[in-house]
Amino acid sequence: MTVYLKPAEKREIFILSEEDTDPRYGWRPEERPIDVHLKYSIINLDKPIGPSSHEIVAWLKRILGIEKIAHAGTLEGF
Repeated sequence: MTVYLKPAEKREIFILSEEDTDPRYGWRPEERPIDVHLKYSIINLDKPIGPSSHEIVAWLKRILGIEKIAHAGTLEGF
């Protein structure tokens, strides 16, 4: 049985309105300072088999130059 797929259709993005971000409530994502990203962000990490969760946390602290960092749940591979 042969299946024929239609070619992808061109899609358009419609913007109903565009407003400026009030600086009292934060930044536009592309203007957010890196220190704010580091303070309030989450890193999704697919930990390889080998290094322990403790080692990964220590590496991230050193690479990112931050003192407080932790992991939630387990980072151990299956």
